[in-house]
Amino acid sequence: MLRRYPGVGEPLACEPITKGLLNHGYRVSTTSGSYFLKHHLDKKHLDDPSGERAAIVRQHRATQRLQSLGVPVVPPLTDTRGETVTVIGERCYALHPWVNGLHRVGAQLTLAQSQRLGTLLGTVHTGLEQVMAPRDGPRPAREPARPGHRSPDAADTFALIDDLLAAARGQSGRDTPRDAFDELAVHRLVERRALLEQHAHRRPPTPDGPATGWVHGDFHPLNLLYRGADPVAIVDWDRLDVQPRAEEAVRAAAIFFVRPAGELDLAKVRAYARAYRRAAGAGAAELAAAVHRVWWERLNDFWILRWRYRLDDRRADPQFPAVSALAVWWTREYEAVCAAFTE
Repeated sequence: MLRRYPGVGEPLACEPITKGLLNHGYRVSTTSGSYFLKHHLDKKHLDDPSGERAAIVRQHRATQRLQSLGVPVVPPLTDTRGETVTVIGERCYALHPWVNGLHRVGAQLTLAQSQRLGTLLGTVHTGLEQVMAPRDGPRPAREPARPGHRSPDAADTFALIDDLLAAARGQSGRDTPRDAFDELAVHRLVERRALLEQHAHRRPPTPDGPATGWVHGDFHPLNLLYRGADPVAIVDWDRLDVQPRAEEAVRAAAIFFVRPAGELDLAKVRAYARAYRRAAGAGAAELAAAVHRVWWERLNDFWILRWRYRLDDRRADPQFPAVSALAVWWTREYEAVCAAFTE
């Protein structure tokens, strides 16, 4: 593959990147330096390899255009044919320059850095609005927009909770003995069912016209590299999509600024959200609606338990204590959380 790229040198070593749950990537060392080789794993298009390649090319063009606006991104290198995607055996690869940097969670950010984080995401959203339209259209034709971005239905969640409770209690034929994680899962599932019964009437309505736009789609600490105090690269654009933009801002804050006990650092959230609203031109009402929808989403979400009990995949287990506690805390402190995003 390296032969397709001029000036990258001869390969010396190839090491897999271990951080991240879903991506396959490698650090490739050559006689001219280091590179990041990404194996794109977009499951949505496995039945349509040409569609997968087109989606990746769209991501690459977005990062190239964003870089021209000064957004810290790392576009892929172009090969001798002027292309950024290499297809080998129906697998799609891209080669990027290697960027030295560290991941930082919210606890490692100062108030000023939290503010800069909000400004950065707002800049991404306004930058995408500028570079993706009209050349790339609102959405590829083969990916129709989800009607109204419907919120989860509590009735479906109650059925899921029953299934997961049976698995966590060892009633679904699992051979492994129950452990402390299973006990916590049972506690949180029972607790969440009671909360949903109490708050089922607060399901967000399907919005007629939410403020949507092109978003990164997966903005969290493992997709942002810092060098010193400043972000130097936003990576992993696989989920570039048209979505309600403020919901991405709220989801990102809920990941960056969650504490181990499941509380949000509201002082940092406030600094981040004010900066985001200024940079994105988003009003308080837009953020308030996003807070409500993401809260409801979290109240109905059990992706970590689905991975563990349905896929026998435990890679996300360490995240469960904080993530599950956050839904409970957020429900109790709903007004304070909303105020942090909107005031």
